[in-house]
Amino acid sequence: MLVTVFFFAIGLLLLLLGASALVSGASKLSLSFGVSPLVIGLTVVAFGTSAPEMAVTVGAVLEGTGDVALGNIVGSNIFNILVVLGLSAMVIPLSVHTQLIRQEMPIMLGSGIILLLMSLNEVISPVEGSALLALLIVYTVFLIVQAKRAPGQDSHEFDDEIKPADSGQLLSRWYVQMLLVILGLVMLVLGSYWLVESAVVFARYFGLSELVIGLTIVAAGTSLPEVATSVAAAIKGERDMAVGNVVGSCIFNTLGGIGLAGIAAGLPGLAVAPSALNFDLWVMLAAFVACLPVFISGREIARWEGGLFFAYYIAYVAYLILRSQDHEVLPVFSTAMLSFVIPLSVVTFIVITWRQRNGTPGQR
Repeated sequence: MLVTVFFFAIGLLLLLLGASALVSGASKLSLSFGVSPLVIGLTVVAFGTSAPEMAVTVGAVLEGTGDVALGNIVGSNIFNILVVLGLSAMVIPLSVHTQLIRQEMPIMLGSGIILLLMSLNEVISPVEGSALLALLIVYTVFLIVQAKRAPGQDSHEFDDEIKPADSGQLLSRWYVQMLLVILGLVMLVLGSYWLVESAVVFARYFGLSELVIGLTIVAAGTSLPEVATSVAAAIKGERDMAVGNVVGSCIFNTLGGIGLAGIAAGLPGLAVAPSALNFDLWVMLAAFVACLPVFISGREIARWEGGLFFAYYIAYVAYLILRSQDHEVLPVFSTAMLSFVIPLSVVTFIVITWRQRNGTPGQR
């Protein structure tokens, strides 16, 4: 088991380092060929934070562990909303830009609904995977065109983060940049392989299903870039970026991760476990929907709302563990959540939203 833990840690480290190397190399290489920082930020950097999820998902499909693949994407989306946003909001209340409410939120929610509808027959076919990937490409092109048309500082929002290397540096040479890209890709492939293999061993050792491991351990591990980016942005006061990173990552995960997995699985496609269809996909969709009243109420995610999100994730993981072991406490736990906790939270969100719309400030 110690060997498995070692390879899991090494796999996770390679994923994180590989994503960083890929983003750095590709950014510098693109600048060398005259691509603007804006285009790089909306494509390479956006893909970079979701690269671990995509690498693990495709790797899991190729290894024949489709439950890990699906669980990783669904679990990562749930983790992003409930934990990453929750922790960031607990650091500092997060402001939500109007564009996120009017544009990105509907797109994120729409991608979740499309995934759920495609999963109703318990398989994501290569054709459906191609459709999801095509939607991601259309969305990315739309973002680039929209950003280029935006006046003012929006067109230069990535200038400070993405700069060409000084001419005297080794990284300024195009072949070094290309080597960094290749190295990043190799690290992603190796890291995803070791992470998936270790996750399967963990599942068998602890008597948990591959789906549960994918929804929890693997999902949390591959979401570390989002955790680091959003929490760091919140600490620096870039509160809009902290929220945008999470919402954008969920869109990339759903359309890109599942899209690539559906294509890589070949015919008949990526199998969707009945437990995922009956519960976990709905939890992901509920997490997306839960953002709406929180975002709209004062266009801010308050600390208490972040704490509630985080508490929901703890409850969700507890439910997964109890369900996987068919624990005797499960019926009591489920009844408490369905009869008391969730209804109380819904009523609270409705009251807060109503008070904000009627000009009565809530306790934030």
